[in-house]
Amino acid sequence: MIQLLGRGVAGFALLLVSYIAVGGLMSAAGAPKPRGQMLEIEPGRRLRLVCEGPRSDKPVVWLEAGAFGFAADWGATQEALTAAGWRSCAYDRAGLGYSPEGPRPRDGIAIVTDFEKLIAASGEPGPYILVGHSMAGLRLREFAGRNPDKVAGIVLVDAATPEASQDPRMRGFIDAFATASRWAARGAALGLYKPLAHTRLGDKIDLPPAAKAEKNWAFANARHNRVSAEEVVLWKTASDQAAAQPPFDPKWPVAVVTAGPVAGREDRKAMQAAPARQSRHGLVDHVEAATHTLLIGRRFADHIVRAVAFVADARDKG
Repeated sequence: MIQLLGRGVAGFALLLVSYIAVGGLMSAAGAPKPRGQMLEIEPGRRLRLVCEGPRSDKPVVWLEAGAFGFAADWGATQEALTAAGWRSCAYDRAGLGYSPEGPRPRDGIAIVTDFEKLIAASGEPGPYILVGHSMAGLRLREFAGRNPDKVAGIVLVDAATPEASQDPRMRGFIDAFATASRWAARGAALGLYKPLAHTRLGDKIDLPPAAKAEKNWAFANARHNRVSAEEVVLWKTASDQAAAQPPFDPKWPVAVVTAGPVAGREDRKAMQAAPARQSRHGLVDHVEAATHTLLIGRRFADHIVRAVAFVADARDKG
């Protein structure tokens, strides 16, 4: 019996090692060359920046990704914005994607401070239209409060708000997500995701080929998952930091784009829509056929483009 058990354990260990080894070979063979550029934000520190689209008199669109997200997440949206004549910039936060790690803790203030330095280093003229997906809603509130002169308008894409984070149901979700994120980071550290990187699990957004290759690579990358988990663990801290900033100025146009059905989720949808309702120029677009991740992919990116255009038009009209 002991011999059989020992053989079983040895067989499982061999299978696990083989699984990880195959994944390592696949990952090494498929490591993509990053798009964009590495930009120095301060001596000894750089972040990856991807700017696309023509320069014009339209405001530049800055895109902030949600939890576990980086510039690749916006590949489909940037493609659609470029086709519509907009210039847009997306980036990798410190430790995510192709950006080296930054100082700890990776709370909202640290992330937005890096974002401010990146914008300054980019030379892209402001004020800007700020677009944030998911957890990035907190980053936009933090940035806008600290830099009101740089804000032309806001687009929140199925985004979190500091007020929603105070809801007991949302706080329960945040706790569960933090726990799941820690386990995800451990799995990536063991190399468990490498054989899955080129499956549908690697890209749940539906990205163009170059961005998809980057997303698949990051899905299995240990550092990317570890730092992403650190950010999620600090969600409540980042939410409190964002809540300390004033609400969006009512004169700023705000568009809210949400994913999934309204029926049965009326309270959550109302919390998401609140920033647009409080604006003098607000738009709410519930994309019921979309999921949280597909909303920024190729199928639904046009909703984000229309939201950006609404914000720009409202700003021009005053």
